[in-house]
Amino acid sequence: MPQTIQTVAVIGCGPSGIAAVKSFIDAGFRVQGFELAQGVGGNWRFNDPTGHSSVFETTHIISSKYTSQFEDFPFPADYPDYPSHVQLKNYFEAYAAHFGLTPHIRFNTRVLHCEPLDDTPDSRWRVTSAPRDGGVQAVEEFDALVVSNGHHHKPRMPSYPGNFSGQLIHSHDFKTAAPFKGQRVLVIGGGNSACDCAVETSRVAAQVDISWRRGYWLVPKFLLGQPIDKLAGSGGLMPRKLQAKLFGWLLNRLQGTNAAAGFAPPDHAIGETHPTVNSELYYFARHGKVKPRPDIERFTGEDGGKQVKFKDGSVASFDSIIACTGYHITHPFFDKTVVDFEQGPTPLYLKMFGARWQSLYFVGLFQPLGCIWPGAELQSKLAAKHLNGQWQPSRPIADLIAQELAHPDLHQLNSPRHTITVDDPAFRRRLRVELERELGRQGQSVA
Repeated sequence: MPQTIQTVAVIGCGPSGIAAVKSFIDAGFRVQGFELAQGVGGNWRFNDPTGHSSVFETTHIISSKYTSQFEDFPFPADYPDYPSHVQLKNYFEAYAAHFGLTPHIRFNTRVLHCEPLDDTPDSRWRVTSAPRDGGVQAVEEFDALVVSNGHHHKPRMPSYPGNFSGQLIHSHDFKTAAPFKGQRVLVIGGGNSACDCAVETSRVAAQVDISWRRGYWLVPKFLLGQPIDKLAGSGGLMPRKLQAKLFGWLLNRLQGTNAAAGFAPPDHAIGETHPTVNSELYYFARHGKVKPRPDIERFTGEDGGKQVKFKDGSVASFDSIIACTGYHITHPFFDKTVVDFEQGPTPLYLKMFGARWQSLYFVGLFQPLGCIWPGAELQSKLAAKHLNGQWQPSRPIADLIAQELAHPDLHQLNSPRHTITVDDPAFRRRLRVELERELGRQGQSVA
């Protein structure tokens, strides 16, 4: 890459984006961040007027603080094992303040369009932006573009035969259980958001059912007195299949089976779907507060349009349905001829380098079995080293992408939810290997 590159645009300044802003500033580039919200933190800005956040008032992180902090900026010592969304927002704001990032970020700004100036690998990028609430557009050019806009903002809604006359919302719009007081509520999904929504609404609703397409593994936040990710990291060099088998055996004996709580048993091994980390759903189900249901067959139109028929033939009526059915991966500021990852798979080496443009980086576009931003921090450091010529891939990027797609970290169920999954410890190790591979020649080490 030429040494004259000096300007970098970073789109999105959530946890991954602020790591990118810092890394490129540290590497000597002039950085301009663009952020739709009023401040940093992205998904963890619960009350931001953009409505971008998908967390709700009682949300806590599902990976523990021990595996979820930036290497360059540890969590405060008094943070609990699983910090709340408020604590995480404060943490990201403190990170940005500590490293002096906020003067480099343009808040309340929407990126409207990004386009390469040509089709060469080192193309510069034209970025069109405007104030979030309207105003004069700005058109600027940058030597490189970092995309870190996240992947939890365009809800994926389910579709069933028939019509439902009650309230049907996506979990992205669920902020508090209060509006569901006294209602009959159906939650769709077996992921983290679904289980949290079911538990929270059951505290105030008259009836809460939860519909699963298949059986899922529910993993408690604590096991044997340890945060679950801390315990899982103690598996050492044990083969993954054996580790999964032993872990499943341990879960069934210590917290009980799905069948004991009325849920379908998992039809897959642990790790073949993204883990559902929840310590309360079994408890609420076995207290009769949440009723397990199979997949939905159709909306019948009966009972004023509020009746739902399930695939086991049972029917029930609901006032509200909360669909916890994931998100589309979208980049609305790109023409689809430039970037279109919505259908998957995502053709990026280390989930960040594409084959077409060397001046385009994606940071945080992965779903780890763990926490995103520590991996995004490593991605950002590697991207900055690449841009200033201190790191190059070992082989052509297209070959490395093909190899990565053919040999994923985990062989998971074929569903939209699993197109960008990585195994957190393994992914971080690969990024470190690449950082050390080039830096080691210069007698340096990774921060």
